[in-house]
Amino acid sequence: MSLKERDKKHLWHPLKQHQTHPESLAIIKAKGCILTDEEGNDYIDAISSWYTCMYGHCHPYIIEQVHLQMQRLDQIMFSDFTHEPAVKLSEVLIKILPEGQNRIFFNDNGSTAVEAAIKMALQYHFNKGEKRSTFIAFENGFHGDTFGAMSVSGLSVYNGPFEDVLMAIKRIPVPDGKNTDAILSQLKAIIASEAVAGFVYEPLVQGAAGMKIHNADGLNQILKCCKAHGILTIADEVMTGFGKTGSYFASDYVETKPDIICLSKALTGGLVPMAITSCTETIYQAFLGDSIGQGFMHCHTYSANPMACAAALASIDLLQTEAIQNNIQRISESHKAFEKQIQVHPKVKSTRSIGVILAIDLNTKANRYGDLRDKLLAFFMKNGVFLRPLGNTIYIQPPYIITDEELKKVYFTIEKSLDIV
Repeated sequence: MSLKERDKKHLWHPLKQHQTHPESLAIIKAKGCILTDEEGNDYIDAISSWYTCMYGHCHPYIIEQVHLQMQRLDQIMFSDFTHEPAVKLSEVLIKILPEGQNRIFFNDNGSTAVEAAIKMALQYHFNKGEKRSTFIAFENGFHGDTFGAMSVSGLSVYNGPFEDVLMAIKRIPVPDGKNTDAILSQLKAIIASEAVAGFVYEPLVQGAAGMKIHNADGLNQILKCCKAHGILTIADEVMTGFGKTGSYFASDYVETKPDIICLSKALTGGLVPMAITSCTETIYQAFLGDSIGQGFMHCHTYSANPMACAAALASIDLLQTEAIQNNIQRISESHKAFEKQIQVHPKVKSTRSIGVILAIDLNTKANRYGDLRDKLLAFFMKNGVFLRPLGNTIYIQPPYIITDEELKKVYFTIEKSLDIV
């Protein structure tokens, strides 16, 4: 019996309606940019398996470092102990994170990184004797699937059944370069009427919204306004972090730096799950005191898992190499050339790119998980390219090691897919 047939017996996949889509493709191995299924078919992973395997699948250096670590220390609870991989990772990360970050808190995944950030913001004000419970977030943002992360997200396709039990959130539009004054007026009105604890945002690029890119100067004005009113700014860099936008972090493009940053996905190069919530020293100091209750009583069993830390250290080593930085620049330039070519196609409504991210909006309406998306996904897979459209948006976020020939195949397949739209 095939893997995909055995899969149907017990497994429940995420983001999937099993009634209408009962089968899942069985992948038996992955190397570099290539996924191989149980029938021997190869696919270029043009979205780095949800933006995680940015150095390619099964990178030998990451595997080597994790293999060495697992022979020394596999897992230890992080509440009472520390270890070299965690200490070293904190030292390495602080050097490359945006200015002001000084403390590292470990989580399991992107959602829990955001969850911890929300709790940090709430307790920060509580510890200072202030009751602030409202959060501000962008329209159409996405921050994860745990309850706090769902609350600050703005995509009802994921959150619809739970909206009545989520936290109250005030939403503002993303800045487009023309609406900053209007947003600031709306923001000040919210601040005047609500006790706002924090502002949660995806810096520069809203991933799940379709790789929508917003204006850096407008974002900077929003952040300055929040900071002027004691509102903690929380940058969700789970998707954008570690080179995706061309810089190490999307927050590097914005003058006003966040108070808290959420990291995951490419943090470990896709090898193992791990996430981090970093913050300023000022926030950390607010949790110090004689009472245990003033501390941050939040924990994950696998916090700072030594093997995950080793994977993260290896990934950051790779990120900082001249080869990877040159590749990011090469991919960015390649995207821009293809963007210029494809944007004149009559079936293309608009395009945008930053770093290794390229998005193409088709000149048609489509549901996020509708017929067009299914049709395109099937076409891409049939032609040996793994792309996962979001409604009428086709996007690319390839591994940094993708070759020019592999990129050309991705571009060619996208161009050919427009014939079936």
